[in-house]
Amino acid sequence: MVQAKPEDTEAVAALLVHTAEWLLSRGSSQWNGLLTGEDSHNTAGAILNGDVFVCKSGTDIAGMVILLRQPSAWDRRLWESKAYDGDGALYLHRLAISRKYASTGLGNSILKWCKDGIRFEGKDKIRLDCIADNAALNTFYSKNGYAHLGENSGFCIYEKDLHP
Repeated sequence: MVQAKPEDTEAVAALLVHTAEWLLSRGSSQWNGLLTGEDSHNTAGAILNGDVFVCKSGTDIAGMVILLRQPSAWDRRLWESKAYDGDGALYLHRLAISRKYASTGLGNSILKWCKDGIRFEGKDKIRLDCIADNAALNTFYSKNGYAHLGENSGFCIYEKDLHP
């Protein structure tokens, strides 16, 4: 995993759109905004801020993740009173795997890297959310050690401690 560079922006955007198309083909409206040009996580800006990390295979971006050191407006709404700037949490968004690298364990590896492969001063937990009606995704996060803390507005919220 490496920090995405501005020259990765187009490939990262393409990966996200392809992932949204794949989700739609499976009957999920998750990430549909990406298909109409809406990027609620401002991925290009997140790349410039150093919040996007990619896994490359040669020149291909095999997978990516956004790790926000400060909660976004979305995180603040979803996590209600728990999300504030000094809360010690990283906020994980847009874990995406290229279909070319699907079923290889890359998603598990990226989550492991988020916990063990990088450190951010003052951060002791990772928080994430996913749509509540995606059983496979909820199972994926649970199997990777994320504690289900409940639901808010149709989304399940998860947290994992970063302590070794």
